Amino acid sequence: MPHTLPTLPYAFDALEPHIDAKTMEIHSQKHHKAYVDNLNKALESAPDVANLDIATLLREINKVPAGVKQAVINNGGGHHNHALFWEIMGPNGGGEPTGAVADAIKEAFGDFAKFKDTVKNNGVTQFGSGWSWVVYNPASGKLEAVKKPNQDSPLMDGLVPVLGVDVWEHAYYLKYQNLRASYLDAWWNTVNWKAVEAKYAAAKAGK
Repeated sequence: MPHTLPTLPYAFDALEPHIDAKTMEIHSQKHHKAYVDNLNKALESAPDVANLDIATLLREINKVPAGVKQAVINNGGGHHNHALFWEIMGPNGGGEPTGAVADAIKEAFGDFAKFKDTVKNNGVTQFGSGWSWVVYNPASGKLEAVKKPNQDSPLMDGLVPVLGVDVWEHAYYLKYQNLRASYLDAWWNTVNWKAVEAKYAAAKAGK
């Protein structure tokens, strides 16, 4: 089955004033759609992996034929990264997490303030385009903060993303121009911690 563009789970203006409606519209309906369309096109010449779900496709990226592998990394990563991004944001977001994910953050980073500083610093210092990620590492059973260039997915490294912030310029430039750090500060007000906790629980359960 071809990969499809997910429906945004809230209105374009739902994350105002932190992320403006026009950015959300262009980001989700133009940029994300392009990743989906280009992924499907690339997979036309890779029938052996074309029916894999997106997470499996990225985890098993070395099974993708060499001729389309980079296209799948770029566009498959772009598709999965953005689908997660929309899910872990929402209206009335922000604050601090509770429950198991809060405990995991404290264990891995010391406290919530250090956690936020680490994620922000990874986003600010990612040269050019990329993402700042919080991932579950099945090998250690702990959360880690990593940064990845372009649309490279943590799944390709055996890591499970539970939270990520897009630092490509198209994610923030209409409102924040070159002030990436200001965007990252504001972005925390959009985080849906219930969704993050659900992704953490799924990752721990091996799902």
